[in-house]
Amino acid sequence: MPKEIARPIRQGAGLYCMSGLLGWLMLPGSGVAGQERIETLLVTASHAGALPERFSEVGGEALTLVGHSHIQQSLVRVPGVNLARGNGQEYLPALRSPVLSGAGACGSVLSAEDGIPLRAKGFCNINELFESHSETARGIEVTRGPAGILFGANALHGVVNVISPTVGEKAGGASAAVGFEAGPEAFYRAKFSADTGTDNPWGLRMDLSLSTDGGYRDRSGYDQQKLSLQHLVQTGSLEIRTRLAATNVNQETAGYIEGTGAYRNRRASRENPNPEAFRDADALRLYSRLDIDLGGDRTLVLTPYLRKTEMRFLQHYLPGQALEENGQESAGIRSRYRVAGGDQLALVAGIDGEFTRGYLRESQAHPTEGSDFLQATIPTGKHYDYEVDAWSIAPFALATWRPNERWDLLGGLRFEAVHYHYDNNMLAGRTREDGTPCGFGGCRFSRPQDREDRFLNGSPKLGAIFRVAPGLQLFANLAQGYRVPQTTELYRLQREQRVAALDSERIQSLELGLRGHGGGFSYELVAYGMRKRNVIFRDTEYFNRANGKTAHQGLEFAFEYVFASRWRIETAASYAEHRYRDARRLQGVALDGRLVDSAPRVFGSTRLRWQPWAGMAAELEWLHQGRYYTDPQNRHEYPGHNLLNLRLRWAMELWALSVRALNLANKDYAERADYSRFGGERYLLGAHRALYLSVSADW
Repeated sequence: MPKEIARPIRQGAGLYCMSGLLGWLMLPGSGVAGQERIETLLVTASHAGALPERFSEVGGEALTLVGHSHIQQSLVRVPGVNLARGNGQEYLPALRSPVLSGAGACGSVLSAEDGIPLRAKGFCNINELFESHSETARGIEVTRGPAGILFGANALHGVVNVISPTVGEKAGGASAAVGFEAGPEAFYRAKFSADTGTDNPWGLRMDLSLSTDGGYRDRSGYDQQKLSLQHLVQTGSLEIRTRLAATNVNQETAGYIEGTGAYRNRRASRENPNPEAFRDADALRLYSRLDIDLGGDRTLVLTPYLRKTEMRFLQHYLPGQALEENGQESAGIRSRYRVAGGDQLALVAGIDGEFTRGYLRESQAHPTEGSDFLQATIPTGKHYDYEVDAWSIAPFALATWRPNERWDLLGGLRFEAVHYHYDNNMLAGRTREDGTPCGFGGCRFSRPQDREDRFLNGSPKLGAIFRVAPGLQLFANLAQGYRVPQTTELYRLQREQRVAALDSERIQSLELGLRGHGGGFSYELVAYGMRKRNVIFRDTEYFNRANGKTAHQGLEFAFEYVFASRWRIETAASYAEHRYRDARRLQGVALDGRLVDSAPRVFGSTRLRWQPWAGMAAELEWLHQGRYYTDPQNRHEYPGHNLLNLRLRWAMELWALSVRALNLANKDYAERADYSRFGGERYLLGAHRALYLSVSADW
């Protein structure tokens, strides 16, 4: 199996090897400039051999230079991605969307590793990418826009897929590498990898990364351990790759600071109003990928997998600060059968299936502080205790056709059935744990009776590429994605709501674009429009509703130019408008037509890179975050910010030295700002200037 994530297609290699309809970003390590063609061969664990799919890629060279301690630091290189970093390893996702938070947020962007979702359908967590081993990844693929054909539920706005290194990653037999890094606030990280290579029919690989960070703010540090073990067997027409991944995160969490412009106060920026908050999470994943060559341009890929996650965290952002404990165990299989009919026609079909058993418990140890109403309606003891068995099955087919040398056409369809069986382990209704009523009409927490819920969705896709001239393409894509309601939205209800009558969120997307290369430069320009319905949100009565609608439209631009042989400039820029388009009112204000909060119109990054000689690289990065509203009524806003980062790396025959200077200008800024009707302006703070030094050896 080819080791590259992406490489140019040979002339006449067949339509099934095309890059898809949106193409991909020209990023460091992609090796695009000057190539004869701008299609790519996509060969990753998410696909059966070579499947057409649009994606952007942050390649291994860029990941090595960035050396991210948080995955956001690498994903800023992709247009349309605007993760809002939280404390420690936390974040809020944004991919062709506003920064997503609250009901309906998690599960809108699918997180995967080697093509396998990190979480089961219906059991997402907003921060789930920290369970991937991205610190040692050889690439990160980002699918911008709906990706329901290959991934199904929850690939609503797109997919972030972390690609792990393989056995025999480096030519020349066995290899090993070790690295150490230190930074401010008692940050230390160690990495170790060992690889037997593939000189024999089998091989082994291990990747280990250990991190500890004291935290920029008071009592906001974390400890993190990640281990990946991989075994590869190659026998004739069969290749079996088995991988075990384990992660553990123990984090002290810092909450918002409040007050207009509080992020500019240097003393306040070090404070943590929630020193009691924490998050503990661990995950275990095991899969085996079987690549079977059936002969005659036919291949079959089967990927059975197991996964288990557990998480405990304090809900410091809610009255009462209840403790949530959740977990899930899953077993599933992904299958891909591909057959090619010469150089013009190819078909990929498969069936994905999964079974999950999950649980959630919420309990409160101490009496609620605040008003008489809060104290009476938010009692101590257990609030929720339930289990959910879930299964899903999804057949799909995707056909590609090249009628001539100028056109590529594709079409596909996926159906997916998701079934939940919910068991409530407490008394149903809105009473205390022992059945006694709360004052003021009842407790805030409402527990439904045992029930079953079913969701059936389809995800069609059509697209075309037209080759205008060598090095120049026009493309179009029409797709639909969906997000099934998550179990917490269905079964963790509040007040008098007994049933959440939720339907799947659905999004329709149309994209038009242009991409090309020549003379040392490459570029891509994409315009998209999306409409989303059945948007799940929590209304002013704390009810989970599903009748929201939003509209999303934007432009994305990627550009790379190599000049003077040693210099390169790269840009990844986005302009987007995300608006409400339904009859909702909030505090007497109609939201229809207003911009969704936490959605800057303009954001992006530009990098100037200098490589004076082989092994030496320097990069100056400019990050721009435009202004955005912090409330749905568009009455309050954050003014945006600009940051500068500098990175240097010197690789010798055995050793490599790296320096990362983040927030070079020592800018006061907020990673995220929002407005609360109870606390006013709130900010999650960005760190001041920080210098990281690392040394590594590779032999």
